[in-house]
Amino acid sequence: MIRIISGTVAAAALLAALSGCGRVSESLAVEGVAPVYPVLALKEANPVLRLDFIRTGDGPLEVSAVEISLKETDNPKDVESVSLYGALENGLIDTARLICGPVAAAGRVRLDCRISADADTLPVWVALKMRDVIDLNGFVKVACVGVTAPDGKAQLPAEGIGGRLRTGVAVRKHGDDGVHSYRIPGLVETGAGTIIALYDVRRELGRDLQGDIDIGINRSFDGGTTWEPLQIVMDMGRWGGLPEKFNGVSDACITVDRTSGDILVAGLWMHGVIDEQGRWLEGLTEESTEWNHQWRNRGSQPGFGVRETSQFMITRSSDDGATWSEPENITRMGKSEEWWLWAPAPGNSITMSDGTLVMPTQGRDGTGKSFSNITWSRDGGRTWTSSAPAAETPQGTTECAVVELADGRLMLNMRDNRNRTDPSDENGRTVAITADLGRTWTVHPTSRGALIEPTCMASLYRHEFTAGGERRSVLLFCNPASKSARVNMTLKASFDDGMTWPAEHSILLDEGRGRGYSYITSVGEEYVGVLYEGSQADMIFQRIPLAEILGGGSE
Repeated sequence: MIRIISGTVAAAALLAALSGCGRVSESLAVEGVAPVYPVLALKEANPVLRLDFIRTGDGPLEVSAVEISLKETDNPKDVESVSLYGALENGLIDTARLICGPVAAAGRVRLDCRISADADTLPVWVALKMRDVIDLNGFVKVACVGVTAPDGKAQLPAEGIGGRLRTGVAVRKHGDDGVHSYRIPGLVETGAGTIIALYDVRRELGRDLQGDIDIGINRSFDGGTTWEPLQIVMDMGRWGGLPEKFNGVSDACITVDRTSGDILVAGLWMHGVIDEQGRWLEGLTEESTEWNHQWRNRGSQPGFGVRETSQFMITRSSDDGATWSEPENITRMGKSEEWWLWAPAPGNSITMSDGTLVMPTQGRDGTGKSFSNITWSRDGGRTWTSSAPAAETPQGTTECAVVELADGRLMLNMRDNRNRTDPSDENGRTVAITADLGRTWTVHPTSRGALIEPTCMASLYRHEFTAGGERRSVLLFCNPASKSARVNMTLKASFDDGMTWPAEHSILLDEGRGRGYSYITSVGEEYVGVLYEGSQADMIFQRIPLAEILGGGSE
């Protein structure tokens, strides 16, 4: 049990602490950890340090005050306040249990917490609230510099307790605008320099289709520092007389046509429910609870009709994302009739150097097995052609990302279902190359050997820039860098078209557990933006200087 001491007892405890400030406490020891978490604007409590208070005496575990230093923070005015919170059983912050604060931020902050606990060890989180508008180029440097018990100062570890943490923005959080969850990010910079964040708006539940899911965006006109409110760009409503929860749209992919400037968003629409035997269910109402997934059993089937298979939809904006067209159904253009499914791969499409639009796509073949491929257009997205599957693997591939290499070939980087059960040295993304828009494919030398994954979507992007008067580029990859869990969201760089990914150029963005999807875009030439599902918010945006990527990552 934890007690927060108050009244005359609190005053007595404070006097005891002050009188013992020159002594080393014999009743309290302190350990701690500073995880690599993003520190976010628009988030009430950002956990930055976990302090583990350890009882070393016979009496109760007591803490009178905690002192925090922020003096080495790049932009101290970005920090609004400091608080202490309790911890959950798993050690993560419990934001429902405020222990002390908030206290206005300063170079050095004292929190007179006055805790008494009947425990041998008590974990407590130091949390920061940032201002709504902060400098995304800065880092927060936070350190615990003092912990006081009634009998004196607790001795801190010789190596200190603190960390240097990158800032960001919580673009979307669980519950924002009354929405249950936001998932499946996409991110682009338009020709006008606007940054568009794209995602699923999962209104009632966090699970995949089928459900009440729309496609939403936020736009930023200042490089990701601030964002416009939620805007819905694809919503099938109560189409066909069925409730919205039986007309969900998900897994969007966003394209900027670098020739026309138009922005295209593709999404997968599911009308009604096809059951495990492949039968479309009649008579669904608002009270119906039937659910199936287009990737499960026979949840999507051969054919083209809305009662046979999930539908491939595209909407378009010609005014920098301000307004959007009615969705167009292109299922018959790109789906082979025998395929069980043809769908966008979530994230981003590209415009090739010759103006061809190339979208990463995925599906299920005539046996129901999953595959990855590309879909391309040479007329600005009016018509589309699907390629052959990119790789033949034992358990199939799904979500993928595409880039154009320096020699004009296309590289497709794919989620491989073998990695669900194969944490061996062969765990890794499947990579294939095509020189003919996917009519034929060859396995890339790094396939299954260079980029590990916990079977999760990942992002691949080419960032172009000018250096020394020459036009150059760097290939960037982002995913949870783990074989078994969606943790350690990491940005990696390759300077040789994906042949090598030097460890010294990797940047750890978030070591915590999240849902793990991400996408990357340029923010001008000098910065790269990443939108990802992290441990601290549904949709996190962070901006990384190109100089840091080229120079070898963060400290």
